[in-house]
Amino acid sequence: MTARSRADLATASRIVVKVGSSSISGESSWRIPVLVEALAAAHARGAEVVLVSSGAIATGIPFLQLDARPTDLATQQAAAAVGQTMLVYRYQESLRPFEIVAGQVLLTTGDLENPTSRSNARRAMERLMGLRVLPIVNENDTVATQEIRFGDNDRLGALVAQLIGADALILLSDIESLYTKPPSDPGAEPIDVIAADADLSGLEFGATVVNSVGTGGAATKVSAARLAAASGIGVLVTSADLVDKALAGAEIGTWFEPAV
Repeated sequence: MTARSRADLATASRIVVKVGSSSISGESSWRIPVLVEALAAAHARGAEVVLVSSGAIATGIPFLQLDARPTDLATQQAAAAVGQTMLVYRYQESLRPFEIVAGQVLLTTGDLENPTSRSNARRAMERLMGLRVLPIVNENDTVATQEIRFGDNDRLGALVAQLIGADALILLSDIESLYTKPPSDPGAEPIDVIAADADLSGLEFGATVVNSVGTGGAATKVSAARLAAASGIGVLVTSADLVDKALAGAEIGTWFEPAV
């Protein structure tokens, strides 16, 4: 049943959690076991959990002995090919103590736009969850070109939530909640709840930020959250460090009310 409030996350049956590159790669890779422990707790109570995880390119960079994120497509694809295997390995090692098996699912926009491949993707995801496998979804960076990219994994998280009919979507960020303007600006106030029909024109969400390991920002999260909420899926945006509290239904972050 659709999560109508944060409290419903504690009992939601099907949840999509999205985490970005900056939260789980490089010096932040220590956070993977912490994230997994929270997902495992939800899994243990019977919830079906899907993880949308960025980080393939960022994880692959040091293995290719590169000093920074590559700018050309071919090297990005090479880094993704190397990084994706290591990323899933790290997740699986963290899942092992909980006796949970990870299943890798790589998608492009074409997979979700074409009716046949979309149906195949949904069927595969449903079967994985039915087998109590934890699907780990990422964009298929090795074959994706600029023209067929999702743009960011916040959007991919929303589309996956729609694909499987999730009860809730949790978008993990570097900060606890969204703000009325960039949080470093004077007068910025945290946003508690955003109604499905809310007018956000007076708010100042930061444009997409590009850093050394990934892309993202408040604007992409708002766009993705509204996309999912419009489909009747409740969305929480909060810090990756608070994922355990988020899955327990705590009053944290910014909640996007689902459309009725």
